[in-house]
Amino acid sequence: LGLTLNPSPRLHFFQIGFAPLGSPAASAYRRVSVGDLTQQIFQAGNMMAAADPRNGRYLTASALFRGQVSTKDVEDEMLKVQNKNSAYFVEWIPNNIK
Repeated sequence: LGLTLNPSPRLHFFQIGFAPLGSPAASAYRRVSVGDLTQQIFQAGNMMAAADPRNGRYLTASALFRGQVSTKDVEDEMLKVQNKNSAYFVEWIPNNIK
């Protein structure tokens, strides 16, 4: 009997989202919040691959924030993303967003 650890072969690509996408010269004039950054990470235009994440589902997601951000704000915003876009996350991995 063969066993595979990949339950669905279409769900195995890494998608990297990057935020904020903008000019370094303009960063001094723009202030972004944790919520803005979190929304930008999951937008199709900020993905570093030519694939639209709305055509598939996420197994897991991890967001790394640099700088002075509150851990509570990050956790709250990531939970909002998971609840708002629950159709894009598989249901059989309960804690799949960090």
